Amino acid sequence: MALILNILSPRRLGKLITNTRVRHHSSLTTELINNMDKKATWDRFYTEKSKATNFKNFEWFFGFDAIRDFILPMLHSQTNSDALHVLDMGCGTSALGPCIYRYSPWPVQVTCADISAIAVRLMQEHTETKALQPQNTSSKLDFLELDCSHLHKHFGSESLDLILDKGTIDALLRSREGGAKASQVLKQCLKVLRDSGSLFQFSDEDPDARMLWLEKEGREPGVMVADVGVQEVGELRGVTYYCYQVTARPVAQ
Repeated sequence: MALILNILSPRRLGKLITNTRVRHHSSLTTELINNMDKKATWDRFYTEKSKATNFKNFEWFFGFDAIRDFILPMLHSQTNSDALHVLDMGCGTSALGPCIYRYSPWPVQVTCADISAIAVRLMQEHTETKALQPQNTSSKLDFLELDCSHLHKHFGSESLDLILDKGTIDALLRSREGGAKASQVLKQCLKVLRDSGSLFQFSDEDPDARMLWLEKEGREPGVMVADVGVQEVGELRGVTYYCYQVTARPVAQ
């Protein structure tokens, strides 16, 4: 069985999807390395995972417990009187969105979106089987098949309070043809966030490189600039992870 390899950089191969194995299809490893920006790649990936007897959430980097202290305080700090709209962008079969729905004491509307209909179906079926109950009875959870390079078309301007990106833009950046799409996804995120909203991007790329990329690609001349902050999440299996908080600021006319 071949280990799926990390697509972060040549020197870090093997760390992004550590401890995950692809059964019988070593060619899937090569496909992931080159085509993580393609829907067909992820449909194939989750089709393979769906063959397992027992469903198990697949987490990129780490699970909810590692970052709950970043996410829950952010929800508490928001001033929106309605349920906060949270998007887990490129959710795959992660438990991140369902955990926010389950553990947030404040009302939230959590949308878990992925380009793979197979991943979305697996999560819907699993959630229905588990019959998850929210801590706040006003909270809602839904799953959506969506290409996240078209967020604005689906959600509209200033409609989301928090967007979580745990590996999605990283995967695009490390794909052979994904760089332009990564930039498009970032700009789409900033368009759909409310004035008080933020994008939380989790990555193991060094701040010196990632912050410059976020600031550059999030800028829209004459329209907005991207303000970027960073906190260290911690070290896992010898890799240091960071949380990049990105907000859009209109350019003064």
